[in-house]
Amino acid sequence: MRIGILIILIIMKAVVVLSQKDKLKKFGIEDNDVPKGLMVGEKAPLFTGIDQNGSTFDLRSQLKKSSVVLIFYRGYWCPVCSKYLKSYVDSAELVTEKGATLLFITPEAEDGVEKTIKKNKLNYTVVLDKDESIMKAFDVDFEVTRGYQKKIKTFLFADIAKNNNKETAILPVPATFIIDQSGTVVYRQFDLNYKNRASIREIVENLPE
Repeated sequence: MRIGILIILIIMKAVVVLSQKDKLKKFGIEDNDVPKGLMVGEKAPLFTGIDQNGSTFDLRSQLKKSSVVLIFYRGYWCPVCSKYLKSYVDSAELVTEKGATLLFITPEAEDGVEKTIKKNKLNYTVVLDKDESIMKAFDVDFEVTRGYQKKIKTFLFADIAKNNNKETAILPVPATFIIDQSGTVVYRQFDLNYKNRASIREIVENLPE
């Protein structure tokens, strides 16, 4: 009897593990490369990066002036990203009126960023994470599975690695972090399902006073 129960439990566990692997692969993530994202209460890495205008963005310097809403996005080719970027642009004043700064981070190369800005009328700072160091520091990066890369090429006509000007296709979980002026993460929206994003309402409600 006990052996029978044990066998059933082992089978159930195996089914759950396989189900989790399938779910991850659906989003282009291998089960041995699952990002976790910075947690609320942790200090944000004080990075510098080059924006779409070739200017240097320094997070440490910006935090002396305001809190920062940091949003990772995947690329111009991603229709879900475009949908949310447009909603952020349309409602950005709700964020900036409370004294916060909107900042977008992407692994896209210059050509892709230019398309994103033009497509979504994005008039805010976009930092190009060319060496993927910012994504790594926030623990949102992952190497895209070959199957998912093929899917994007087939249905969205985009080569992820080529769009990022890289040999390897790396993407971020499209997470949102709110960083207060002390450099602490006070809010995060992090979901391996790229279709789930932070709403403007959630962002505004969690902005530091």
